[in-house]
Amino acid sequence: MRRLLDTHALIWWVTDDQALSKAAYGAIDDPKNEVLASAASAWEIATKHRIGKLPHAGPLATDFGASIAAEGFTGLPISVREAEAAGRLPGPHRDPFDRMLIAQALADSLTLISNERVFDRYGVARLW
Repeated sequence: MRRLLDTHALIWWVTDDQALSKAAYGAIDDPKNEVLASAASAWEIATKHRIGKLPHAGPLATDFGASIAAEGFTGLPISVREAEAAGRLPGPHRDPFDRMLIAQALADSLTLISNERVFDRYGVARLW
């Protein structure tokens, strides 16, 4: 299965944070799963680290590609089609990073590993 990490799930995995659910941990740790980290998460982490909101995410903010590769994850670029889809998503959810993850999950039939229930409103397969 292909699994897409929400940004918080990625950070919690890398920092060994106990906030990561057992089901999420198991899915990420399962060698049968391809675990993806979106370019949207790279953008979100770098932005929030720069403004002081994610001080503990320095390695991810500094070299996202190397950090996810070290974990055995695959980077997921953002396509023009996905960017358009994210911009057209209905509903009040305004977080641009989340909207991109939703669009990517829908476009590529990915299961999102996230604790954010708002994703369920968009028909995304979500594991937590």
